[in-house]
Amino acid sequence: MEKLKNREHDFGSKLRQESTINRLREYVLWQRNAKQDTAAQDIPLFSPISINLDLTSACNFSCPYCVDSGLLNDGKSLKLGEVKRMIDVLRSHGLLSVILIGGGEPTLHKDFTEIVRDIKGRGLQLGIATNGTRMDKIAEVAGLFEEKDWIRISIDAAKEETFKDLHRPKSRIRLGRILEGARKVKEMNPRVSLGYSFLIIWEGLEVNGMKLKPNLDEISETVKLAREHAFDYVSLKPCLIRLEDTHRESLLEKVDRAKEKEISEQIRIRLEKAKGVANGQIKVLESVNLRAMLSGETEKIKTQPQRCHMSFFRTVVAPSGIFHCPAFRGVKEARIGENDGYTTESKLKESLLNTARSILDFDASVECRVVGCFYNETNWWLERLIHSGEDVNRIEEVEDENFFL
Repeated sequence: MEKLKNREHDFGSKLRQESTINRLREYVLWQRNAKQDTAAQDIPLFSPISINLDLTSACNFSCPYCVDSGLLNDGKSLKLGEVKRMIDVLRSHGLLSVILIGGGEPTLHKDFTEIVRDIKGRGLQLGIATNGTRMDKIAEVAGLFEEKDWIRISIDAAKEETFKDLHRPKSRIRLGRILEGARKVKEMNPRVSLGYSFLIIWEGLEVNGMKLKPNLDEISETVKLAREHAFDYVSLKPCLIRLEDTHRESLLEKVDRAKEKEISEQIRIRLEKAKGVANGQIKVLESVNLRAMLSGETEKIKTQPQRCHMSFFRTVVAPSGIFHCPAFRGVKEARIGENDGYTTESKLKESLLNTARSILDFDASVECRVVGCFYNETNWWLERLIHSGEDVNRIEEVEDENFFL
């Protein structure tokens, strides 16, 4: 059996894991027959493999580039009881991983530690994307993390001044304190994978007419800081902007080819230097859309098949509802249910029916045209597999390891 090792963004292989391949096969068979309006009724009754779980809209940062800024601090949060019921129902139908992330800061939820305990108590893989301001809350549950679980801290800087300018924290939190808190958690439980998230901002990048402070020249120093504070990896990704007219996240939209090449070359130079600083002692991970930028294939990952197949395998649960894609959090066209849509068997079935309708009716080739899609390659792989007529029982299995999508 093929192994999955070190394939963080290889979603096609993740779908072929022993624990997930059956729903992959059933999905392909459903898609091959999903040509009529009534086909939505026949969607396989599986939960998503992985969900993004947005516990709260509350956030103690005011990042000017935040793609979810329109959803923040509206007073909405998921209720503890509903979260527990949802995890129970989804787990019984095949949920394998949960990522606590979203428009708000998950550690600000009043029941954050109880929710973590509940998720880990059900044997699910867990990832936490946090701004790092409340590492003390994560420390309270640090002992629950297992191998493959991860904590990723959105820092985006190596200097205090840049950190403050990009995040505009509402308290006197300092970068140094976040890094020390991260090291403490890693010392408490070395099994958890600890990531330093760095959103690359280049010269001239603007949001709503406001220029952002570039951080390109801090990538190497970031790798150095990450090594010194026991991080396992630095995750690099390009800054995305949510367009005002369409509310879609975009990558290098309205940037001409010459400027794109210039930006990519600037990133490539800093990236090579950063890898030298890493010296094999820490991973330097490039996101799917960053790799596409560096290889001159930005337009390729903006070209989507008509159907977004990955929305069957992972969804977003937020205080404002359930959405079929992280890039469309809060966008009504991508909304497939109320935030309690997975809390009972009957509501789960209704949400799955809505998911089917969304897959069949939502035209990703049009709606996602500006999005540098994280799942582009996997969606096209699924599209080809569906139309190939290949015997689904001949799809090769991959050894179970990582269920994060």
